[in-house]
Amino acid sequence: MRNILLTAAAVSALAAPAFAQSATTEAPRGYGSLGYTYLDDAYTGAVTGRLGVNLNRYLAVETEASVGVRDHDYELAGVDGTLKHEWDAAGYVVGKYPIGDRMELFARGGYGHTELKQEIAGQTTDVGGDHWSYGAGATYNLDGANGVRADWTRRDFDGDSNELDSYTLSYVRRF
Repeated sequence: MRNILLTAAAVSALAAPAFAQSATTEAPRGYGSLGYTYLDDAYTGAVTGRLGVNLNRYLAVETEASVGVRDHDYELAGVDGTLKHEWDAAGYVVGKYPIGDRMELFARGGYGHTELKQEIAGQTTDVGGDHWSYGAGATYNLDGANGVRADWTRRDFDGDSNELDSYTLSYVRRF
């Protein structure tokens, strides 16, 4: 968790010069979102909250945290098991490209941690871990403050060949 916070702080510090060189005169604008994330291949789900700051029209930094709300029950060789999504957190740098007044496309990259627990035959094993993350999506602004966001993010776990895709649909509020 400490590494995630240090990474988020470093990303914010690196993005500060881009903010200072912004060609626009508008002040940074914050945003938050709340939605549902589905973890593909793990077949689990989570409630995800995000907070971000638009440094200029094309660049933002954001953090996210999720709490698992849907577990995956399975059977392996006649033994019942459960995969639980406990929590995850990450920090991202986000590149944005506005399309008209209401829509923007974005790509993001960052670092995070996903905590999953596998229970089978009375044994519990931690799965998941630290990961580099990258993805893309779109936000449609319903008005000046409210919007809807859909995105895909790939979690590429450190020191492993494991990857996990997630899909999120969320409500966005700009402030």
